[in-house]
Amino acid sequence: MTTRRQFAQSVLGTAALASLGLPLSARAQAQSFDTASILVGFPPGGTTDALSRRIADKLRGGYAANVLVDNRPGAGGQIAITNLKNSNPDGRTLLLTPSSMLSVYPFTYSKLPYTLDDVAPVSVACFFSLGFGVGPAVPASIKTVKEFLAWAKANPEKATYGSPAPGSIPHLTAALLAKTTKTDLRHVAYRGSAPAINDLLGGQISAMCSPVGDYLPHLKSGRLRLLATSGPERAPFTPDVPTLKEQGYNIAVREWYGFFLPGKASAETRRRAAAYLKPALASQDVIDSLAQVGMEVRSSTPDELAAWLKADAEQWRGIVKEIGFSADS
Repeated sequence: MTTRRQFAQSVLGTAALASLGLPLSARAQAQSFDTASILVGFPPGGTTDALSRRIADKLRGGYAANVLVDNRPGAGGQIAITNLKNSNPDGRTLLLTPSSMLSVYPFTYSKLPYTLDDVAPVSVACFFSLGFGVGPAVPASIKTVKEFLAWAKANPEKATYGSPAPGSIPHLTAALLAKTTKTDLRHVAYRGSAPAINDLLGGQISAMCSPVGDYLPHLKSGRLRLLATSGPERAPFTPDVPTLKEQGYNIAVREWYGFFLPGKASAETRRRAAAYLKPALASQDVIDSLAQVGMEVRSSTPDELAAWLKADAEQWRGIVKEIGFSADS
């Protein structure tokens, strides 16, 4: 028996499909799945998992009768992408992943179990800027990136910065800042942002590059100070914090999460999935929950996501080459 909620979601999804000009046969096929799944390359409890579960709830009863989250953690997200690669391309299996597994990994790993041809872009899910912040190990008089870099050069034994993982976009962004300013900053790699934030608060490391959302709970106390954000414009969650570009550094990067289908999925299947994701991502509760962790929700067409991925891959190809980083070393 179809519930009122399932009927409403079905009507909403059908309207979205109609707006894309898909034929009735495609709309019927879109709602024919008994079960669909969203692959996530990280354990339950993290940001990716939380977002996927919210979206699964929105898709349930419309895109498929039931939508499950399938956590496949390991190898920094590579296992989930490999599972997607080997899945049926009929639309039953989606992947939600941060961009770095597709835009950075091809240039930091000499060998990957997948290529960009193994994934089919569907829709972006959200964008977020990185923040470069300092903790109590740095004098309170340091207010700008320029001042921090001068302090780091004068205090080389304290010139450390943390990141959520080696080879992550936060790590590479800070490494680029260090290289282009000829500042010797020692990288301290962590397994996730939480332990890095704890050490920043405790003074074990002086600075950190991490998603802006990681700093938000600590800014009011004054124990952490956000010196810059990394995006092309100021982050809406920290409007008083200038960007790296505003401070004279030619660095502008943002990370994003995106939905993908197996590489052999047809254009029609990709458009159909995007049509259902669009109203799900526009839900106010999804927008509000991600704002709490510094993320800007946004949907896109498959072609728009493909263009973003291509542009990001070219950008990171150059950055990785300039830094000389290899995940194999």
